[in-house]
Amino acid sequence: MASSLHARVQRTLGGTVKRLHGVHGMRRAYRLCAEVVDRDQFFLADGDFAINSDFDPAAVAPLDEGVSMRVWRAVNPVNGLIYGYGGLKLIRRSALREMGEAVDVLAALPGGIEFAGHTAGVTRFNQSPFHAWKAGFRECAMLARGSEYGMADDDARQRVQAWTASQQGEFAPYAAAGAREGVAFAREAARDVQRFDDLNDPTWLRHRFASAHGDRVVSG
Repeated sequence: MASSLHARVQRTLGGTVKRLHGVHGMRRAYRLCAEVVDRDQFFLADGDFAINSDFDPAAVAPLDEGVSMRVWRAVNPVNGLIYGYGGLKLIRRSALREMGEAVDVLAALPGGIEFAGHTAGVTRFNQSPFHAWKAGFRECAMLARGSEYGMADDDARQRVQAWTASQQGEFAPYAAAGAREGVAFAREAARDVQRFDDLNDPTWLRHRFASAHGDRVVSG
């Protein structure tokens, strides 16, 4: 759905919305975003983000000094959660260029991070069994490990519970399975922190999914 969702973002934000596509690895993709934009502060939307048509970019205040990113909430289509996962960002180009190392990639930005109080759209990650599984696996592995954004442990546990109970929307059972397997992976990798880097390796994720659920549902 990347093309249709890109067109939706462009209609809503107006002007030209640049698209970065086909880059291997999330960290590399985010860093390349800093090289294709024309200004220091810009909106950043994942390829599966469906922006609300009433989102008004003209009403958005710029980031304050010392703030690297603002995150708007997104609706999760398989469990109804509404938080920053998959949400729209306003981000500094200079911060992306100075990004450090973290499993949850954008948690390694220098400076502060703000969380907007309202919702900007829906994160449409459930476009195939693999995509739904990957979302649950990665998010719950990171939540079980300990949120790098400073989320309280109780909030993280509640979100893991919601992910593992996912039953709304397309491919929800795969998101739930991914969530359970992500928690198990976090326990496995607890003694080898370098293994958490696998969460940002698309090839490793596809192999893990295929090993557990079969090649026939990796499509997409």
